[in-house]
Amino acid sequence: MPPGIYLDGNSLGVMPLSAHQAVLRRLGEWQTQAVSGWDEWFGLAETLSPALGKLMGAAPREVIATGSITANLHALLATLYRPQGERRHLLATALDFPTDVYAMQSWARLHGAELRLIPSRDGQTIHEDDLRLALGPDIALVLLPTVLYRSGQRFDIARLSAVVHQQGALVGWDAAHSIGAMPHDLHASGADFAVWCSYKYLNAGPGAPGGLFLHQRHHHLAPALSGWWGNEKETQFEMTTQFRPAPGAAAYQQGTPPVLALAALEGALEIFEDLDLHALRARSLQLTDTLIELADLHLPEMRVLTPRDHARRGGHVSLLHPEARALSAALRARGIIPDYRSPDILRLAPVALYNTEDELRETVRVLRGLLDSGSHREVDVSGAVS
Repeated sequence: MPPGIYLDGNSLGVMPLSAHQAVLRRLGEWQTQAVSGWDEWFGLAETLSPALGKLMGAAPREVIATGSITANLHALLATLYRPQGERRHLLATALDFPTDVYAMQSWARLHGAELRLIPSRDGQTIHEDDLRLALGPDIALVLLPTVLYRSGQRFDIARLSAVVHQQGALVGWDAAHSIGAMPHDLHASGADFAVWCSYKYLNAGPGAPGGLFLHQRHHHLAPALSGWWGNEKETQFEMTTQFRPAPGAAAYQQGTPPVLALAALEGALEIFEDLDLHALRARSLQLTDTLIELADLHLPEMRVLTPRDHARRGGHVSLLHPEARALSAALRARGIIPDYRSPDILRLAPVALYNTEDELRETVRVLRGLLDSGSHREVDVSGAVS
């Protein structure tokens, strides 16, 4: 663990010992085997699929560790987004993470279509009924976050996927803020596809490879953006000019995988092998309940944005205050690492794997002291990126 109190695991998780050891192991293979190491590394991404399938509620062939959220989203949209006639427009929310919006805008422009954004009634959350109102016969594909990155609002994947399908559109999910923090059931929920990163609650390291889910009903489609690593393993090194897609989600790999980065993910996933994901979620809710109660009691000038209903809450708690940036910097100067989102949100992520109630009590105590003294206004906030 880094020194102090770390409450920013929803941006970057801490380094597991197992990830550290896995990277050292792969470094040793590179050192002693050089190119012969590819005998071991060739199918490394595929070996991680059972663990990812457990986390996402999917069959191993429906998931693959590869790329980044943005790259994977582009690859899936290239294949699944097929505007026809009136049904041609895209739909997301006005509170989505920007990269999702940028990717969707790109494909809307390419096809002369619109990306429509579901507005927020309060600037922080999305009313799920507004999705139903925004759907229509002209919507081809919808992308939604499993958990909103700013407020921590969680969406009902199964219910909303059904709503979208009833209107004849496809639906995908950005699971960056839920994978590793709660159970998923993507296959049974009917989601068409999903993307995620692995450096938050999965703790696989900065810029670690992300992943994607593609429901098996779409496996007959060849990826529109193909690359040699998505070729079936049996014929990949025949080096023909004919692409033969690997079965399922593995076909969406493109370039040669970053083995050392995959090693960190490989090690991080070991933590989840024998872990009860429902117990993990229960512990997360216990911690966020505690934090919300402490904020209500001791920080009345900071409004809790995160839904209190367990079914609608992700893994972090967002507090609204006009001086959130200065408060974030002042906490960091005192050894407490939160997260700031412009212009006025302080995010605190008590992660079930490593945070405690005592840390939350100390954080709220320090925040109360800062607000009482006003000393946070003396902290230099220039140059901070989070």
